[in-house]
Amino acid sequence: MRCIRRSKKESRRTLFTDNNGGRLGTAYRIGGDKFVILYKKSNNAHGRRRLVRFEKFASTCGFCYNPSVILKVPGIGYDAGAKKEVSMSSQDSRVYIPEGYRPPLDAYDTQRAIAFIKSSFQEHFSAALNLKRVSAPLFVTENSGLNDNLNGYERPVTFDVPAIGADAQVVHSLAKWKRLALKRYHFSVGNGLYTDMNAIRRDEELDNIHSIYVDQWDWEKIITAENRNLDFLKLIVKACVGAVCDTAESLKVRYPQLKTSFDREVSFITSQELEDIYPGMTPKERENAFGKQHRTMCIMQIGGKLRSGKPHDGRAPDYDDWDLNCDIFLWSDVLGRSVEISSMGIRVDAESLDRQLTLAGCDYRRELPFHKMLLRGELPLTIGGGIGQSRLCMLLLGCAHIGEVQSSLWDEETVSVCEKKGVPLL
Repeated sequence: MRCIRRSKKESRRTLFTDNNGGRLGTAYRIGGDKFVILYKKSNNAHGRRRLVRFEKFASTCGFCYNPSVILKVPGIGYDAGAKKEVSMSSQDSRVYIPEGYRPPLDAYDTQRAIAFIKSSFQEHFSAALNLKRVSAPLFVTENSGLNDNLNGYERPVTFDVPAIGADAQVVHSLAKWKRLALKRYHFSVGNGLYTDMNAIRRDEELDNIHSIYVDQWDWEKIITAENRNLDFLKLIVKACVGAVCDTAESLKVRYPQLKTSFDREVSFITSQELEDIYPGMTPKERENAFGKQHRTMCIMQIGGKLRSGKPHDGRAPDYDDWDLNCDIFLWSDVLGRSVEISSMGIRVDAESLDRQLTLAGCDYRRELPFHKMLLRGELPLTIGGGIGQSRLCMLLLGCAHIGEVQSSLWDEETVSVCEKKGVPLL
């Protein structure tokens, strides 16, 4: 099944389809974060099983049902329909340029600074985590199971390759490929790899920090069974943040006009603790409220349902262990919000993969080659993640929009707003 977010003109609508493109249901925005789900209803056993799978899949895409609201409605092409009020955790796309904002550097120095940041960070980061650079794929075969499913609704860019008689997909990330590469390249415990990962995320909702073009340092490191705990996770997080701060300090020596500052001290909190502190807020509101007080923060244990019945954020079930993962955030004074720079975690072992595939309704993945190897214990235990290159450049330079540090495609509203505010998009 697939969940397709529509373009800006159709932002009220989200279409759910099966793998063959058959229409299963559509979500329509009815105001605020409230949605109505319309889907085909069937009274036969096959139809009921399909409906259960659809509801489970929809919930993994950020839709949470309110079962108290069930009404029969005309089916817009269906024989009959069911209507349920739901909420969606993601925010509407928007562009925000602070009043009086001016780009911190001119176009020439911005390009030089981007090159310096990337070169400097790679050096600090690889030394801190004992990582070696390797080459990485831009695409993988569709049936390999190696592509990252992200939150479950994003459609990969797919194309046929006649020479091999198969379809290929542009990667969303290299979360699974890296683990397989560590085995193939004969890395040992305590050593790891990093790579420049470039991806296209066609269904991304565009705003100040999101683009359809993704560039990040993807990294992975072999660990032992004894390392599979939160204390070790925190140790690696502190090393990542240290590399960021070392890079920021070096950058300000070269460009003293930059006013950005970041805290080395990391405030750790679980997603459940965050919900307990701010029970009436959305996940993004919680991130900003906590991040304003603790400028460098790490939210742990993301993916599983909280006591509210909703996860803090979506996570594919087949790479991070939901009990041992995290997101790292830095506070942006320019935007007045927390900005995620890294999603990372201790990866699933056979036991946690088995559990999470069932919880996510993704048992069919057990038959994919990568998942079979994991369940048989044939891949090394690892920790890994991704650090956004453009996000990091944007934050360290004090930019208001990610389009100032990367070349991508933008909607007319974004181009118009940035032009009026004097913000150059590359």
